[in-house]
Amino acid sequence: MTTLDQHGQPVNLADLAEPQTARTASIRRHLVDSQIAGLTPERAAAVLRNADAGYLADQTRLFDDMLDRDAHLRAEFEKRTGALGTLDWRIAPPVDASAREKKTAAYVEDLIKNALDDFEDVILHLMEAVGYGFSAVELEWTRLGGEWIPKFHPRPQTWFVPDETRTTFGLAGGLYGEGGSFEPLIPMGWIQHVARKVKTGYLGRAGLLRGALWPFMYKAFSIGDFAEFLEIYGLPIIVGKYMPGANEAEKASLMAAVSALGRDARAIMPDGMALEIQSVTGSGSGGSRHLDMVDWADRSQSKLILGQVLSAEARSTGLGSGVADFQAEVRRDILQSDARQLAATLTRDLVYPLAALNRGGVENLRRCPRFEFDLGEAEDLKLFSEALPALAAGGAKIPVSWVHEKLRIPEAAGDEPVFGAVPEPEAMPDVDPSPPGRGQGEGRGAAALAALAIKAESAPTLDERLTGRLDTAAAPEVAAWLDTVRAMLDTSDSLEEFRQRLFTAWPELDRGQLVEAMTEALAAAHLWGMSDVDDET
Repeated sequence: MTTLDQHGQPVNLADLAEPQTARTASIRRHLVDSQIAGLTPERAAAVLRNADAGYLADQTRLFDDMLDRDAHLRAEFEKRTGALGTLDWRIAPPVDASAREKKTAAYVEDLIKNALDDFEDVILHLMEAVGYGFSAVELEWTRLGGEWIPKFHPRPQTWFVPDETRTTFGLAGGLYGEGGSFEPLIPMGWIQHVARKVKTGYLGRAGLLRGALWPFMYKAFSIGDFAEFLEIYGLPIIVGKYMPGANEAEKASLMAAVSALGRDARAIMPDGMALEIQSVTGSGSGGSRHLDMVDWADRSQSKLILGQVLSAEARSTGLGSGVADFQAEVRRDILQSDARQLAATLTRDLVYPLAALNRGGVENLRRCPRFEFDLGEAEDLKLFSEALPALAAGGAKIPVSWVHEKLRIPEAAGDEPVFGAVPEPEAMPDVDPSPPGRGQGEGRGAAALAALAIKAESAPTLDERLTGRLDTAAAPEVAAWLDTVRAMLDTSDSLEEFRQRLFTAWPELDRGQLVEAMTEALAAAHLWGMSDVDDET
């Protein structure tokens, strides 16, 4: 049976026996070439223009340097890339799935969770596409006990070049910048993620780190200027005074003493000369301007990557909790968008190959099990526990599966133990229908009938058509019983006295009308049950 790839083309299983990069050794000789040294606005603009033309390597290296040098940028970027690692996920069968498709989905989920230990690292690397525009993980397939199991190899973005359209990427066939060619990535050999929803268009413009470049540069220049400011205004001014008529040698000696005092607080000078240490007379407030620029750059990067700034700052907005809630919603919107995009990539490039190679019979990508992140939030349990019974009593037909989904509570499978399950009620002991007499058996019979009479007042009806007649026929008799029992209970000084009075008064109660009503109700219930069976069959 021929195995088809995600695009419906036959797969040569021999191509999956070794990684594609093992046959392209030249890319492994790429050097880590820093782009930060001597970076100027003119050079940065040239790097971006080259990326627009399809030469992405310098831009990628520049992004690497930015993350290495800017602690705030890296922290915000890793918040974005690591957010999906906090979500649960599952492999869902397609719509209207057959039994085979459901088994395939369960098999793939078990395989990823129990056989692929470094899957979380795969998610983390693929999310780099948000910053760089694209990311790729190479799959090295091996056979273990008859199963195809992939090993994951995250590859750096400098190993890839765009195609002629500059909208997709492949391996650099030679040394980049020295006539390197484009080599398409083999199907089912890669997980390749492109952040299209972040920025559409050419691949070089898709990454968010491109937008973070200019705040990064402004911040770097401001920090450098601020360091010079501190060097000038952070030290006291030392003035040396020499006596009139001092020669050049004496002046040089005094200058050496001033310099030595500025370095290590020890100096010698000729007798008659003096040193004065003066405080800075300027306000020095200009340094705050540099920090204002740094703060602006940090906030710009936070907005660019996370859509808000509160998660990176410990400051009050002065506008109440509504602003914080709104910014949290913005960040969650971004999380949901990232999750949907990455789930589609993993379905296409990981779930489909696992299903096609190990289970077979996957009709096409449309009928493939889907990778899904759990983006739901548990509803207020207390609110639901109060609202649902009232809605159900009002006639709402609420599926149990919907309640479990909303409250994020999994349903028990089969005979799995259930938390808080009520044990099956024990069989009620038989009650002698004859009039109670005196003795120990009489106490049990009287107590059972009294409990039955009290419960009859508050027991919910199963159906108005069934219980309407019982209520009408038995109501006067039950009401008389309850009045008698309550009167005895109110005037008894102890439980034992109440018990004795109950035994004494019981023969006076007429149960004939109640027995007749119960007989009629039980007959109606029996006929109704037979009718339900006929309806179901």
